[in-house]
Amino acid sequence: MARRYLFTSESVTEGHPDKICDQISDTILDALLTQDERSRVAAEVVVNTGLVLITGEISSQANVNYIDLARKKIAEIGYTDANNGFSADSCSVLIALDEQSPDIAQGVTSAQEQREALSEDQLDAIGAGDQGLMFGYACNETPELMPLPISLAHRISRQLTAVRKSGELSYLGPDGKTQVSVLYEDGQPVGIDTILISTQHSETIGDLTDNDAIQAKIKADLIERVIEPVFADIAIKPTEATRYLVNPTGKFVIGGPQGDSGLTGRKIIVDTYGGYSRHGGGAFSGKDPTKVDRSAAYACRYVAKNIVAAGLAAKCEVQVSYAIGVARPVSILVDTFGTGQVDEDILLDLVKRHFELRPAGIIQAFNLRKLPAERGGRFYQDVAAYGHMGRTDLDLPWEKTDKAAVLKAEALAVTA
Repeated sequence: MARRYLFTSESVTEGHPDKICDQISDTILDALLTQDERSRVAAEVVVNTGLVLITGEISSQANVNYIDLARKKIAEIGYTDANNGFSADSCSVLIALDEQSPDIAQGVTSAQEQREALSEDQLDAIGAGDQGLMFGYACNETPELMPLPISLAHRISRQLTAVRKSGELSYLGPDGKTQVSVLYEDGQPVGIDTILISTQHSETIGDLTDNDAIQAKIKADLIERVIEPVFADIAIKPTEATRYLVNPTGKFVIGGPQGDSGLTGRKIIVDTYGGYSRHGGGAFSGKDPTKVDRSAAYACRYVAKNIVAAGLAAKCEVQVSYAIGVARPVSILVDTFGTGQVDEDILLDLVKRHFELRPAGIIQAFNLRKLPAERGGRFYQDVAAYGHMGRTDLDLPWEKTDKAAVLKAEALAVTA
């Protein structure tokens, strides 16, 4: 008998309070790395009504204006009206930064002093900046090899922001959340059960002042301008049985930092796989790439994606763990959930031979310290909203499938 179940993932827009914090944190990281590739950054941001607090530990030779960076990012997101309780021009920005502890830094300081390609001995000598465990995941449910629920939730969030910023639905506010429940049958997505959108909006819309009429218009507009375009190129589409829940509390006028405080690193499931895969617990934003919470999670995604792209598994999860000051992972696990075309021991051997999982090696392989010149000093801030994985709109090194062919060839050779 076929097993049927629902799986749900959520996303948030760039105007969500937590995502404001993530983006400011990563804007600071971008600015520091642009001036000083050796910058050590752990930038945390808190937002509330009329307030931004930038805190954490930063060691850098760069000279940046943190207040100006925060205000520009807030304006870019769309908070420019002081009447909303939070505005780029009127909010207070407080700075409380320290330098990183030398006890923590000593395991990776030598890596920062290297500007050329590192030798094998150097890669082995440069340890992880902290202990911890990280996961990466990929599956064949979507072209970008991501789980369908989080892929759809992100697409809807991005489209929600697009129609707001273009003026197509100018009554929308920056804050919003999306959620998609996908129906699965024997492990495969077969339908869309529920689509939920909570979006900030103006008190009135045109001549409409009655809240019931306002919510009816918002729902109709979102189905036509947001949801339908998202599903235009997706095989599994909503049907008459699909539920649409729009602003289920009845209205959503007060939002953003006025409606709720925000904090860097509080949307780690949104940032990754929507709960479909396990998570090691470490956040990404505001951390320079010596922090394995970030760089190793990217590396694990790269490994898992190439295994699935090679056709060696329909689903693949990769875990690594580290000890502070030690370069090589303490452990590596490859799990294909019974979908592997070859034994997982073979996959593990391929991973060890073809993928760089030492912290300094990941940084070097992905060029995570030197920001691409063509991006104009933007890199980390662009993944700080709408997911760090599965991004088809950005050229991210951990999303490449350039090792798939060699993995497939060698796996077939071993099993021949």
